[in-house]
Amino acid sequence: MIRFAALLALLLCLGPAAAQATRSLEMLRGEETGIVPRYLLQDPNGRAVSSEDFRGRYQLIAFGYTYCPDICPTTLVEMAEILKQLGDKAGAVQPIFISVDPERDTGKVLKTYTEFFDSRILGLTASPALVRRTADNFKIRYAKVRQADKDKDPQHYAVDHSAGMFLLGPDGSFIRKFAFATPVADVSRQISEIIKNRQ
Repeated sequence: MIRFAALLALLLCLGPAAAQATRSLEMLRGEETGIVPRYLLQDPNGRAVSSEDFRGRYQLIAFGYTYCPDICPTTLVEMAEILKQLGDKAGAVQPIFISVDPERDTGKVLKTYTEFFDSRILGLTASPALVRRTADNFKIRYAKVRQADKDKDPQHYAVDHSAGMFLLGPDGSFIRKFAFATPVADVSRQISEIIKNRQ
């Protein structure tokens, strides 16, 4: 089996077809990881939103929930800083926060939460079934973790979930995942270079 790096070198030798080769590689990378960059969710106003709605723009996607004590606030602070560092290029990127806790994260809650970090970040969620399908597409793991047995309130739980950010291209293809705690400057630089090379 041809290794990914070797395939990249081979495709880039095609000269004028290099841009198309890069897009093909991105689709192959998605297939390699098993990621299917598709979703059908709802925005805070209840409007249906799909991955197809942002054709022509990059999507920077994170999964989490508003009650998250540390990972999600950190991720959204970083997402806001990435937008700031991108400067004029930020207009080419739609930042998205997908809640994996639809039972508590209503549209109003999500809107208030995401706007606290940056008004450009779009909060999305939906029915538990649609959220699960989306998470499965992106290979995101999440599960409720109940608090101590003495606390009987059904609303008192945490959600253990995968972290990191996903970058989709203007054609909706999966480009790459940035692991949690990747330095913001590195993420911003990589996204900026990707945008520049596609212009």
